[in-house]
Amino acid sequence: MQIDTYFTRRLAQKGQPLLFAGPCSAETEEQVMATARGLQGLGVDLFRAGIWKPRTRPGSFEGIGTEGLRWLQRVRQETGLAVTVEVATPRHVEEALAHGVDVVWIGARTTVNPFAVQELAEALGGTGVPVMVKNPVNPDLALWAGALERLDRAGVRDLAAIHRGFSTGAPSKYRNAPTWGIAIELKTRFPELPLICDPSHITGRRDLLLPVAQKALDLDYDGLMLETHPDPDHAWSDAAQQVTPERLGEILRELKHRYRSTDNADYLNKAEELRQKMDVADQDIIEALARRMALVEELAEYKKQNNVKILQLDRWNEIFKSRPEWAAKLRVNDKFVAELYKLIHIESIRKQTEIMQRPE
Repeated sequence: MQIDTYFTRRLAQKGQPLLFAGPCSAETEEQVMATARGLQGLGVDLFRAGIWKPRTRPGSFEGIGTEGLRWLQRVRQETGLAVTVEVATPRHVEEALAHGVDVVWIGARTTVNPFAVQELAEALGGTGVPVMVKNPVNPDLALWAGALERLDRAGVRDLAAIHRGFSTGAPSKYRNAPTWGIAIELKTRFPELPLICDPSHITGRRDLLLPVAQKALDLDYDGLMLETHPDPDHAWSDAAQQVTPERLGEILRELKHRYRSTDNADYLNKAEELRQKMDVADQDIIEALARRMALVEELAEYKKQNNVKILQLDRWNEIFKSRPEWAAKLRVNDKFVAELYKLIHIESIRKQTEIMQRPE
């Protein structure tokens, strides 16, 4: 991914994370302008508003359409704020650019479809407009990375990613589970790619915006996208996750901006000491895993000699129950240990299968 982009230049100029704010949907010209005026003076880098808003089922408000783009033109003219909208079709791209939109984003429901992403990539290639890509609805890193790569191959160099959470089906206090590890892995693969967090869509609740935004900053995200409305309770879409410009200002003042590093000698010495201890602990963990896998191989050979099946369900159920319990007693996250033993189980099955299939 390109290093010198619209986003990286803005980051360098600002010296702190970027801020994108505005209503979920552009509803009326008065609502859009009231929001934009309320955001002046808060350090907003991009005014966001949904223009085309197809819902899961037809019948509810689905966006004001092209007329809303004229309202965004007025926002730019009267407040000086740059503006961004979601695009889902080549026609959207054409209309957005014709109305001087500064940045566009591709939504989660579009990212999930490589056919749609390819059409957008072809429409956006050569336009020079910066593009942000939201993660797909489902927790699929390959789809998210693939969408960015399609755009890059089409000549769209000015890219950023938006982490808006994932639909997992599991019970959660969030509207969309953050699943932070997927976003961190994307950043690991594309270290120069700006990563923006969308706490509004992650939480679905205004009371959770602050802690999620804080965690994103603590994880060194490059910006935040927060939905803002002059009368959130009466918003035409996603009312529960929007805040007034006044409340947004309060959230921004409460956020703590931490250093990426420090020259403090005491900190550096202590951090290095702890990291060296972690290295030793990691070596111990790997050696323990090696011993366990050697025992798995020995057991597999014994099963083979006695014509016993690989999977012993009662045994694995006992492991999945007891190991998290052991962890909890040692104040280690039991859910983490449960996930770890799922991976150990998969590798154990693989090793035993390999041994079982060896010729006599």
